[in-house]
Amino acid sequence: PAVVFSVIVGTSIGLAMHLGQRIDRVGLMMQKGISRALSGLQRAGKGQQEPAGSTNNISAVLVTALVLFCASGTGIYGSIVAGMTGDHSILLAKSILDFATALIFACSLGIVVSLIAVPQFLIFMALYLLAGMIYPLCTPAMINDFKASGGILLLATGFRMIKVKEFPVADMIPTMALAMPVSYLWTNYIMPLMG
Repeated sequence: PAVVFSVIVGTSIGLAMHLGQRIDRVGLMMQKGISRALSGLQRAGKGQQEPAGSTNNISAVLVTALVLFCASGTGIYGSIVAGMTGDHSILLAKSILDFATALIFACSLGIVVSLIAVPQFLIFMALYLLAGMIYPLCTPAMINDFKASGGILLLATGFRMIKVKEFPVADMIPTMALAMPVSYLWTNYIMPLMG
């Protein structure tokens, strides 16, 4: 229940803040900046015009990649564990998976995929440095609910990638921030009332 509540409330907050549209704008600015800087290299020898809908398609793929790389439960949890315990195995496994995934995204996005490393580094480094304060406050239930929330985001991202359902993945990002506090409140205050 804590995970479902986090997903519903977190997505509602993201939609109210228009978080997806803001991330779209940042993604398009990244794409345009790189396109301008490398326009000669990317279009050299190509006499073709880009299709009309390609900007929207690039934006959607870029948002999916940003969420996949920067807001995954594995990366966030791995950063916290690495900062607290010094065990970097989760982050190493994620880096290997991200490398293969980045190659796939690079086929449609090009060199802009390499810029995703900047927000990813900032987010994971902040969590790594703050881990000393966050990790001791976490219970196993909070960590499991956090991982489950990240799993739901990754599942929604997967459905979006294979075009089964266009979930508002970027708008779902606040779910990750709510997962642990909601889990704490659920475990310590609501469950005792029900029992």
